[in-house]
Amino acid sequence: MQEQVTGRIQKPPHEAYVQGVLLPQFQYELENYVNHYLNIEKVLLKAYKKMNLLSETDAHRVWESIKKVNEDSILNISKYNMTDIALSIERVIEQHLDEPVVNWHIDRSRNDFQACAQLMYTREKWIQLIEKVDAFAQLMLEKAKKHIYMIMPGYTHYQSAQIISVGFYLTAVSRHVLDTMKKMIGVLENMNNQCPLGSGAMSGQEYNWDCDQMANDLGFQSYVGHALSGVASRDWALEVAECLSFFASNMSRFLTDFIQWGSSEYQFIDLPDELTGISSSMPQKRNFPILERLRGKTSHLISYHIDFLLGQRNTSYSNLVEVSKEAGRNLSTLFNEAESLLDLLLLVFENISFKEENMKQCCALEYYGGFTLANLLTQKNNIPYRKAQVVAGKFVTKSLENHIAPQYASIELLDEVCLDNGCVNTVTQKELENIFGVERALEFKKTKGSTNPEAVADILIYQSEKEEFLRKKFNSITESIRNKISVLENGDSIYEENV
Repeated sequence: MQEQVTGRIQKPPHEAYVQGVLLPQFQYELENYVNHYLNIEKVLLKAYKKMNLLSETDAHRVWESIKKVNEDSILNISKYNMTDIALSIERVIEQHLDEPVVNWHIDRSRNDFQACAQLMYTREKWIQLIEKVDAFAQLMLEKAKKHIYMIMPGYTHYQSAQIISVGFYLTAVSRHVLDTMKKMIGVLENMNNQCPLGSGAMSGQEYNWDCDQMANDLGFQSYVGHALSGVASRDWALEVAECLSFFASNMSRFLTDFIQWGSSEYQFIDLPDELTGISSSMPQKRNFPILERLRGKTSHLISYHIDFLLGQRNTSYSNLVEVSKEAGRNLSTLFNEAESLLDLLLLVFENISFKEENMKQCCALEYYGGFTLANLLTQKNNIPYRKAQVVAGKFVTKSLENHIAPQYASIELLDEVCLDNGCVNTVTQKELENIFGVERALEFKKTKGSTNPEAVADILIYQSEKEEFLRKKFNSITESIRNKISVLENGDSIYEENV
């Protein structure tokens, strides 16, 4: 006869409830949480022994039983245990014991048990995502280094504005990726200081559990420090989603530029055939749908952030674990979408090429040097700056009206415009050619962080050092976590050192 798991109710859950709620949750946890649950059981077993609640013999028997648990055995027994994975794991372990261990599972709650497994799963997936973000940061830095001197048009309000370099633009992308990585590591550190194990149902436990040691054994830096927060807070889920939402928001903006640059009007970029698409009816077309899909994918990351917020905001600050499960049901989907986005970003930017000649020709078509001319008119002709802006604007307007290309900018026309505005021009033809020629456009910018090749090189040095610092910090955190988990998963007995 199957033993009951509760004396409070006599009948199993309704089949519709099982199929619509309990079984999907069970299968999700079976797929994602089992290893974490078993590692937690091992750590709790060690704590029982430390409190002298279990003898060495009993602790060893339970340890060996835990090692025999597998997904099939949990699934097979689930219907007799309210389709609850925690109760099912407990029952499977008991079945492997030749006789009951009376004190095992005393003073235990599912609440901190589940909260801890959820956090460990999130930590594991978060580490994998940070590794991909770091790989993307390194790729963008490498791309930027190769394009410091390659000029391209810069735009404001979708109008020609100033000449920049491809490397300069790409360092804006790499800066955002590194900022994201920094945020993600911060979330990982915060997550790693919030081990909830020992919180019990909501108010703590009745035996003297060493919460800090249990946290350490599971690879955490510390216990959360507050029993209610341990089981009620899901801040880590919001922080994870916020980070990815932050990453997605700016990546969508960058991708919008790349979609535009890939159009037939711009033709600034190219991708190999394997990453392009066609039109079924317009044979001349060569499309880049992968960029459009990437931008579309960024919306999912933002959507799940809002989803988590809405699910959490109307939940009372208690365990209310079922509401929390529903609020976070898309967590694994969020991770999958983020992983897919990063994999495709890596693929695209490993293979993207920039059409240097097309961009250079485009730069030569517009009067990009207008800003520089206004500065020089003030500097050399002693024209008040706002008036110099007017003079420069009129010069560009007259040049366009006379169909004069920028590289053939007329000093005679500039002299005429200056006289019409009550001033004398001393800017030379050579200076005018330098202003509106494209070869020296990058050199005119002098400030730190500008598109000047020397400034971009400095940006790259700083960003490369930042990436190295973040990577080392991340590796230090993850090495400690993985070492602890490895001992739990590969240890032969409860007496294994550091367990």
